Amino acid sequence: MEYTSEHPLAVNCVLFGYDVQDSDLKVFLIERVAPPFEGKWAIPGGFVIPGESVDDTAIQVLFGETGVKDLFLEQLYTFGNPRRGPGEHVVSVAYYALISINENTLTPDTEVRNAAWFSISDIPDFLAFDHDQILAKALERLQGKIRYQPIAFELLPTKFSLTQLQRLYETILEQKLDKRNFRKKLSSMGILQDLGEIEHDVSHRAARLYSFNERAYRRMQREGFLFEIREGSRKNSR
Repeated sequence: MEYTSEHPLAVNCVLFGYDVQDSDLKVFLIERVAPPFEGKWAIPGGFVIPGESVDDTAIQVLFGETGVKDLFLEQLYTFGNPRRGPGEHVVSVAYYALISINENTLTPDTEVRNAAWFSISDIPDFLAFDHDQILAKALERLQGKIRYQPIAFELLPTKFSLTQLQRLYETILEQKLDKRNFRKKLSSMGILQDLGEIEHDVSHRAARLYSFNERAYRRMQREGFLFEIREGSRKNSR
């Protein structure tokens, strides 16, 4: 997007994806095709058209860059430093979104020069504008929120094993979790549905498959249930 005084407000959308095959949290970036920062990687974004809400703009930006609808999307933070980029002062309302990489194929807009998933541990050294700050803020929000809301399931395939679920939490929280405590905690919540199926075409012992029972979670939430993954589940490793 080019800075212009006609569009003083923009949105940026940090899209996180999780690959269960590699146990890797990733972020979706696009290569800029116009100045400033032409050729640099950036977080998808766009300007807010007068009369349009920032939420609607964020939804359209994500759809345009990925071709996917109905993603988990939440407003993150407003970045308004006058020096966040060259040219006119443009305020950006940042969002973060979650998707299962293994169940969604992205189809970026034809105007995008290049788009790719980057491991959160291997981000390009220099992102356009202040997008490194936006990404850091989004990761901090994700790490905090998965402890008290079941948003982690947005990153998993519809069917998953308990091992895949635990590795997802460990990857995002950057810490080892005690297997017994973690499974006991999740089982006691009553939000996992045993599908009566096992994994196929795996080199290890096939594990049972589960799904997230959102209906049960919403019902329990109305009754005062609180979802919480505590650090007490952590296991010290040597």
